[in-house]
Amino acid sequence: MKKRKFTQFLILTIALIFGCYRITTKTFDYPKTKKVEVVDDYFGTKIADPYRWLEDDNSEETAAWVKAQNALTTRYLEQIPFRGEIKNRLEELWNYPKYSAPFKKGSLYYFYKNDGLQNQYVLYVQEALDAEPEVLLDPNTFSADGTVALSGTYFSQDGRYMGYSLSRAGSDWREFYVMDMKTRKKLNDHIEWVK
Repeated sequence: MKKRKFTQFLILTIALIFGCYRITTKTFDYPKTKKVEVVDDYFGTKIADPYRWLEDDNSEETAAWVKAQNALTTRYLEQIPFRGEIKNRLEELWNYPKYSAPFKKGSLYYFYKNDGLQNQYVLYVQEALDAEPEVLLDPNTFSADGTVALSGTYFSQDGRYMGYSLSRAGSDWREFYVMDMKTRKKLNDHIEWVK
């Protein structure tokens, strides 16, 4: 059995090496990237920053450049002949329920669960260890495109209130909300621009 698994591993490794080699020997037609004359002077040391224009992620020019880069990357990745097989196998391996360790705050019990292929773990609450758990916060429903994440939960000492923070599009800026755990209702408290 061990010999068979090793042989399968060896064949897969060789296929990956040769498959990737064939793809990477091609030349790429990279999108043109302009350079600008920007030089910063830090205490007498001059530092050129010709790509400073790309820092403006709201400009149409930057958006067009990113779109072209993404198109190039997609064309490259689509050439990998076994990409679909790898994706299917990874989904098969990852598709099982996953749980965090449960924790207690006040009189309530909490845990995180992922049914298998959910993008984000869902926060559950239950009144007692043998009670039926209910969904408290499902970050997968926070935005249509899945870019809003639950980035933290914080409880008052008695467990009556739960503060939670959200992150949008991977930003390190947070928005904070407070929920009354007796009513499961969000309070009007809402704090923005927190790091």
